[in-house]
Amino acid sequence: MIGKKTLENNPISSAKVKEILEEFSTEYELSYEQNLTLDHVTKFTKISAENAEKLVEELQGILKKKKHAVRIADLMPKDISDLRLIFAKERIPIKKEELGDVLEIVDKYRVEDE
Repeated sequence: MIGKKTLENNPISSAKVKEILEEFSTEYELSYEQNLTLDHVTKFTKISAENAEKLVEELQGILKKKKHAVRIADLMPKDISDLRLIFAKERIPIKKEELGDVLEIVDKYRVEDE
């Protein structure tokens, strides 16, 4: 496979994926997989792309990795048990106070977007 090397890995929110695919679809025809992806993110995205970026930036102040902040922005958990499920397979130490802070930030963006 010539030219199929990953140069950079940067997690982005599903809202950003939706924005990119919608912009791409205005100029080109989407492939089957791209259409499925666009359909999925249209149904399940709970926040706008601008608010998702702001939310990820705020969450990175509490969480160490961007991938965790993006995952939280995509899922928009409602309580601590939902938030703990996100981190169930991760081996990161997170305190209950930090979980509460994360939920407060998420709630702020949930109210603005609904």
